[in-house]
Amino acid sequence: EEARLRESVITTLKEVFSLYGFSPLETPALEYAETLLSKYGKEADKLIYQFRDRGGREVGLRYDLTVPLARVIASYPTLPMPFKRYQIQPVWRAEKPQAGRYREFLQCDADIVGTGSPIADAEIIAMAVTALKNLGFTDFKILVNDRNLFADLPMETIIILDKLDKIGKDGVIAELVKKGYSQEKGKSLLSKIQTAKTTPSLEKIFSYLVKLGIEEKFYKFNPTLARGLEYYTGTIFEAQIAGYPGGSVAGGGRFDKLIGMFIGKDIPAVGISFGIDRVIEALRQTGTLLETKGASSAEVLVTVFDAKTLSYSLSIANRLRNAEISTEVYPDEETKLDKQLKYADKKGIEWVVIVGPDEIKDKTITVKNMQTGEQKRVKETSLIKYLPDV
Repeated sequence: EEARLRESVITTLKEVFSLYGFSPLETPALEYAETLLSKYGKEADKLIYQFRDRGGREVGLRYDLTVPLARVIASYPTLPMPFKRYQIQPVWRAEKPQAGRYREFLQCDADIVGTGSPIADAEIIAMAVTALKNLGFTDFKILVNDRNLFADLPMETIIILDKLDKIGKDGVIAELVKKGYSQEKGKSLLSKIQTAKTTPSLEKIFSYLVKLGIEEKFYKFNPTLARGLEYYTGTIFEAQIAGYPGGSVAGGGRFDKLIGMFIGKDIPAVGISFGIDRVIEALRQTGTLLETKGASSAEVLVTVFDAKTLSYSLSIANRLRNAEISTEVYPDEETKLDKQLKYADKKGIEWVVIVGPDEIKDKTITVKNMQTGEQKRVKETSLIKYLPDV
C-alpha cells in the first residue's frame, strides 16, 4: 500500500510537470566532491556523504537535484533556452533521522533555466499550487519572499532567521546574540524583517499569478521566510500544509548565480523541489485521500479453476491485456476459488473474471465486481464491452 501511494504521488506530480511543459532528466547518484562542496553553505556541506573511490577520486552522493542540474547545464551549452526540466530521484543527507527528515529521500524537482523573468517564478508557483490541489490538498499556502530583502545580511544570520517557525522569536534573538548581536540589535533586526514590504519583483509575480488563475488564498508574502541554502538569489518559496507539523512539503526559489560557478557566466534559473516522503506524511496526517492511479495493482484478476482450464484463463488474460486492461492471472491452479477472490479483495482489484469448465463449455465468462458484489455471466465475445470503466 505504501508503494502504491508513493507511485500515485509521483504519477500526479509527473502529470502536472508535463502539463506545464517540463521534460524529464536524470543525473548520476555520484558527483565529484568538488561539484557538490561550497555550493550550499558550510552547514549543508557537513551533511554531504563524501568518500574516496577505488580510483582515488573524491566523490559524494548528491545532496539535492539542483546542483547536478547546474552541472548538466554547464556541460551542455547548446541546450535550447529556456530549458524546462523535471527530475525525480533520491538524494542523501548525513543528518539525524527524525520526523520529516531522512538520510535518503526522494525529491521531485522542476526548474526553468535561462530566463530571469518573473513570469518563470510565477509559473513555478502556479505549478506548485496545481500539484498540491491535484494531490488532494485544499488547505495550504505557498509562502513567498525575496532574498534581496536580506541582501545586507551575512549568510549565518539568514540561516538563523530561517529558524523562526521552529524556535520562535526568543529563540532567534538568542541565537543572534550568540553570533555577536546585542539584544537590542537582534530585536531591531527581527522587527525590521517582519515589517518589510514586498519588492517590485514580487509584485509582478503576484500579478502574474492572478492572470494564471491562481486564487490568492493559496499564496502569501512572508518576509521572514529565508531558506537556508546559500545559492538562492531572489524569489524564494515554501509550501506548507495546514494540519501537518512536519515542515514544508516543497520549497525552492531563484538561483541566478549557481550555474555560473561551473562556467564563469551567470545563467538565471528558478525551480521548486517536492519532498515525496513529507507529501505522503501530510496526506496521512491530514486525512487527505489520493486515488492510487498509476499504481502497479491490476484492474482485473483472471481466476484459474484447475490445470485443465489454465490455458483458457491465460488466453482470456492475453485478450484483456491486448485491450490495454491491466490484468493479473492467479498464479496457482491448485488454489480454491474463494481464496482467489479473497486475494483480489485484499489487493483492491475491482473486477474478477471467473473461468471454469461450465464457462468454457458455454463460451461464457463469469464477471464479479468486488466492490458491489454483483456477479454476471456474459458471452466471451462481450467481455471487453462489459468492462467499460476499466
